[in-house]
Amino acid sequence: QVQLVESGGGSVQAGGSLRLSCAGSGYTYRANNCVVWFRQVPGKEREVITIIRTGNPNPYYADTVKGRFTISLDNAKNTVHLQMNSLKPEDSAMYYCAADLQWRAACRPSASEYNYWGQGTQVTVSS
Repeated sequence: QVQLVESGGGSVQAGGSLRLSCAGSGYTYRANNCVVWFRQVPGKEREVITIIRTGNPNPYYADTVKGRFTISLDNAKNTVHLQMNSLKPEDSAMYYCAADLQWRAACRPSASEYNYWGQGTQVTVSS
């Protein structure tokens, strides 16, 4: 059974850093799988912030996080990390990772494309 478990959320002051992790079990990432981080604030639309296609360079980043967030895959631990630096209060949200474990030539920024989801981890950034 495939499971994704997020960790690393918490509270931090503006300008600080957090590293989120999305540990996968029941499956080993292969090349050209897609893993995405979404975030959502109550009452607002879910936002795609970054997508990695495993084994490929140049992850996608939303403009709102480009230059501050970095997604990476630790193959040995089957874990996707999201390093978040220079955090802003507007980064406060519930963060979710999700995976599409089919072979993909490209990853799509649509939640419906991803059939495995973690439970979410809360990030709160205070000013």
